[in-house]
Amino acid sequence: MILVTGVNGQLGFDIVKELNRRNIECIGIDRAELDITDANAVRQHILKLKPECVIHCAAYTAVDRAEDEEEACTKVNVYGTENIAKACKEIDAKMIYISTDYVFDGKGDTSFEVDGKIEPHSVYGKTKYEGELKVKEVLDKYFIVRISWVFGVNGNNFIKTMLRLGKEKESLNVVCDQIGSPTYTFDLAPLLCDMAISEKYGVYHATNEGFCSWAEFAAEIMKKADLGCKINPIPTSEYPAKAERPLNSRLSKKSLLDNGFNLLPDWKNALERYLIELK
Repeated sequence: MILVTGVNGQLGFDIVKELNRRNIECIGIDRAELDITDANAVRQHILKLKPECVIHCAAYTAVDRAEDEEEACTKVNVYGTENIAKACKEIDAKMIYISTDYVFDGKGDTSFEVDGKIEPHSVYGKTKYEGELKVKEVLDKYFIVRISWVFGVNGNNFIKTMLRLGKEKESLNVVCDQIGSPTYTFDLAPLLCDMAISEKYGVYHATNEGFCSWAEFAAEIMKKADLGCKINPIPTSEYPAKAERPLNSRLSKKSLLDNGFNLLPDWKNALERYLIELK
């Protein structure tokens, strides 16, 4: 049996769907069923269910708000993760921890390797990395999977925002100097399920293939959705945000290939399928 936290989020939702499709017994939980910051509740819950693996998607992901709510963010991303890791250890379960490109400094123009220099520039990035450290500290049987620019059917994301604004406006300013890879949860879910039933532990990067800027991503959304909204590329300096965004979110997939896992399809292909799915 596999336990999935954060089932109401974009990724958790698609993982449970994929596990059901494979006839793998699973339980999805969210905040209403379990407060992951309550160590005792987590321990009781996991000891009762005895999953073979916990896929931990639940997280504090409000990047800008985290700058003002460091304590709340730390509670969920660091101590919540530690609580799950400790309970997994007790029953010898595997754990898959979903992390982020924000653990790096976001500089340069080459792809970050899994063992690249860690230097987060935001509270969110810092707490996600501290979560990684807790997992490594407590467990031997773990997968840490860093992802970026996530979109799925369940929940809000950049594509849904662009589609809404694209219908309302003639033009939009979108940042052009942050480069990365979109990640479609429908494509990521099968990979995580493959990991859950394997023993190829370690740190991975998983996104759809190919790189783009947010402006290129937005332009492709407008094109594929047949919206006439013009995208004006602007530098990050003209779009101030509370938390610093990485200019470089390119992630190397070498560890996936080295361990015989399949790469995800190209992001343009993923976008095409996603827009059909949304209809």
